[in-house]
Amino acid sequence: MLARFCPIASGSSGNCVYVLSGNTSVIIDAGIPFKQIESGVSMCGGNVSKISAIVITHSHTDHISGIKTLINKTHAPVYATKDTILELIHKNLLPKDTVLIDSDIDTAAIGDVEISRFKTSHDAPGSCGYRIITPSGDCAVCTDLGIVTDEVRNALSGCKLVLFESNHDVDMLRRGPYPAHLKIRILSDLGHLSNNMSAAEIPFLVGSGVKQIILGHLSQKNNTPDLALSSARISAELSGAKADIDFLLSAAKPGFSGVSAF
Repeated sequence: MLARFCPIASGSSGNCVYVLSGNTSVIIDAGIPFKQIESGVSMCGGNVSKISAIVITHSHTDHISGIKTLINKTHAPVYATKDTILELIHKNLLPKDTVLIDSDIDTAAIGDVEISRFKTSHDAPGSCGYRIITPSGDCAVCTDLGIVTDEVRNALSGCKLVLFESNHDVDMLRRGPYPAHLKIRILSDLGHLSNNMSAAEIPFLVGSGVKQIILGHLSQKNNTPDLALSSARISAELSGAKADIDFLLSAAKPGFSGVSAF
């Protein structure tokens, strides 16, 4: 049976991904209200009360704002780096008796899947991405990058499906309404990946065997899906690959983006 990958929300206003493989399901990030998570999981064919784990990439609000309610409703264990766990405790987002799993350790088994962490260059303590290993193939959640490191490339190599950051168009960001200090942060090595930087990685991803690429964490003020997708397609074609022929390419939405099987 194929695994399912469902971006329930992706963008500056909130992030949440649902992955279902056999009898195991995980939520990666919970930066949206519980009702939206519950609805998204249902649209993916799952049941939020039966999730096996809540996996957190880092402690910024758009990735954790809904976690406390989600834990209270599901009592699922939380899988995150030690630094992220400390941030969640400091923000009083972990109910009493929450089961915590330190993702700084080696690959951890959660039901029918295994999850491995890789570091990301982002300005949150313990920021990381995750590769989810399932019987039908691997997928990865890889946003909030800043820059793409060799560790990131190695972690994504050979995945069947990758949610990959394409946050902003540089010109839109520079001309846009954000204050100067925020623009500097986003453009820094600890910020977010631009369309051009994201597109530059497409040939590597396709060359390593990735069959589906979902561009994620698009800024609603500093980007458009058309700009992000155009950059990715041009980069792929220059390397000899064609989107939607050699690999599937799409862009995640701020809301539910549908179901991808892999």
